[in-house]
Parts: sequence; structure tokens; C-alpha cells
Amino acid sequence: MRAVIQRVSSAEVSVAGEVACQMGEGLLAFVGVGQADTPESAAALAQRIVHLRIFNDESERMNHSLLDTGGTLGVVSQFTLYGDARHGRRPSFVAACPAEQAAPLIEAVVDAARALGVPVVTGRFQAAMEVSLVNSGPVTILLDTEKRF
Repeated sequence: MRAVIQRVSSAEVSVAGEVACQMGEGLLAFVGVGQADTPESAAALAQRIVHLRIFNDESERMNHSLLDTGGTLGVVSQFTLYGDARHGRRPSFVAACPAEQAAPLIEAVVDAARALGVPVVTGRFQAAMEVSLVNSGPVTILLDTEKRF
């Protein structure tokens, strides 16, 4: 699984002009599911996100996690994270997991994060979403359960 994590002071996801979710301070995670991903991958990604120390401590060092700050995790599914644009001008998405297999894995990330005690809000799977956010810092981190980056 892959994720783009952004530390935010606020975020909102809308679908067809209707607010699907909104959050205050926390992490917004755009999550993509690959062909080889499993429920174990989802649990591992949730662990990494929840324990990621990218919030400032009293000394202004990135030393605190969502668990330390009590922030919210927003999860937005994004199959385009598996887009391969190395050849030509049009990305290939063959490495992305089909929707019927990806949906339960996205839900597994959400469930695992909640089980760790983090409040979680979500976008709407397979919907055309409009995401607005205020990136705090800015801080953006890339995660990959296969540790490619």
C-alpha cells in the first residue's frame, strides 16, 4: 500500500457538492492499494501512520504522533498513487488493485487506526471527491508498505 500523508490544520472532502467529512488538526492520508496488498499490509500502514512522529513538541521538533496530539486521521482512497508515468505521457494503472478488492483493504486501514484509538474520518470510496486542506508546515510524507520509498 502507498500513502501520501499531509499534516493538516483542517481538511474537508466533498462529493457532488455535499460534505462527506471534515476534520481539524491531524493527518490526511491519501491511500492507494496495489495488486499484492493484503489485510496485513493495511494493518501495517495504519500502524505507521498513527505512530508517525511529525507533530512538533515543546521544542518545535517533530517528535509527536497522532496518539500524542489527539488529532484526527482522514483517509481518502486514491488509486492514482499506483499510476506509472515512466513510459509515455499517459499513466498506466495496472499496478493498482481492482476496486472490489481495494475497498475492504481501505476499510481495514480505517478499522486498524480506530483500533489504535485514533478518531478517523473518510472520503467516499470510488467517488469523484473534492478535497480541500490546509497543510500545516507544510509537511508531506510518502509511505509504502513495500518500503520502496
